[in-house]
Amino acid sequence: MRRRALEFMERWLHILLAIALCAMLALLSWGISESDVVASMIAGALLAAVIVLGGSVVLVPDSLRSQATERTLRMASSTFEHMRSGLTPENCTAVCQIVLPETAAQAIALTDTKCVLAYVGEQAPEYPPGSPNTRPTIEVLRSGRMETFSTSSIRDAEWGEHQDPANENGVDGFPVGVIVPLIVADRTVGTLKLYYRTGQQVDRTQLTIARGLATLLSSQLSSYELDRQAELTARAEVKALQAQINPHFLFNTLNTIASLTRTDPTKARDLLREFAMFYRRTLESSESQIPLSQELEQTRRYLTIEKARFGEDRIVESEHMEPGLEDVLVPSFLVQPIVENSVRHAMREDGPLHIDVHVATDGRDVLIAVADDGLGMDDDVAERLLERAKTTRGDEAGTGIALRNVAERIERFYGVGSGIEIMSKPGEGTVVTLRLADAVPQQVE
Repeated sequence: MRRRALEFMERWLHILLAIALCAMLALLSWGISESDVVASMIAGALLAAVIVLGGSVVLVPDSLRSQATERTLRMASSTFEHMRSGLTPENCTAVCQIVLPETAAQAIALTDTKCVLAYVGEQAPEYPPGSPNTRPTIEVLRSGRMETFSTSSIRDAEWGEHQDPANENGVDGFPVGVIVPLIVADRTVGTLKLYYRTGQQVDRTQLTIARGLATLLSSQLSSYELDRQAELTARAEVKALQAQINPHFLFNTLNTIASLTRTDPTKARDLLREFAMFYRRTLESSESQIPLSQELEQTRRYLTIEKARFGEDRIVESEHMEPGLEDVLVPSFLVQPIVENSVRHAMREDGPLHIDVHVATDGRDVLIAVADDGLGMDDDVAERLLERAKTTRGDEAGTGIALRNVAERIERFYGVGSGIEIMSKPGEGTVVTLRLADAVPQQVE
């Protein structure tokens, strides 16, 4: 009996440590300063868990400690695999199945702010996914505080009129339960509910377990929320690029098409088709990532329009790509804005502008280089273009915004080691290189 009690205690001491570690990981992801109150709370939680766990070392044999640690880490890892995708019926059902054996409860449920997402345990058929939240659950969602409930206090509001709220044996229902909020970024997004047959089962240990599990799941949901917000931010940045349709480019293209209708109607018709396709793709490209070949196709459409305006001999483009890199997934508007910068800022008053797009691998990284032999720039201007300052002036504004946008999205999608580099010499040209870390497809390795 003592061995089982020690094993049970050790299991939840390790869960407390796992919860604190998840909270610290969330802190690092948020980038909160050490002086922040939230940071202090999380650090305190971690310290408390470590202290308590350290105290357990003298009480529990090494074998039990090892087993409990392994079981706890396995549970935290398993639940994270599901919570990282958000609150869905499938994810919540899997989490409930993982967590229920670690408690003394007879049933467990997860809800969002509107309905039950999953219910696992005894009497599961009576509470299918989609069942509306009950009054006690709604109160917890509103208050953001853990609450216990009993059927004698809420009568048929929680269990329905077909069940007997006075049934203390739990034959036709569970007379007591615990509801704990799931909180992400100070916002209650759902609840964790545990059901018990008798009030004696809901002791201080079970309340601590319920609160700890909710904290663990909340921390894991925070990771999902961070990923979701990053994706939404990336989409918003694409929309910002879409909104930067240069009115001069638009009017100049329309004037070019209008003049060609008199001198070369066939070419005017072809150019109008390319122009329509270019803007359709510009306005519709809100996907997170597209194949590199599709991005280069959009870039060629842009150059077709500009060559019609300036003359076929004024812009000479070329592409060089290692085999197998056509399907590399990239954020939309990755190459075309850089090529547009070359046309807008590097073209001389006379003579051709050569633009070469070169795609190659460097180990596991993909390098995309856009090189031109135009006017070039000095080091100070090149450095300014990569600054994250919000304000730029004159004709440089569009260039700086576009390059900064591209650089930020590369870092967001490809992580450490990714980025953008500019090498330029006045009078000789410019090379803008994009490094996509660890982006080489497996079949190319």
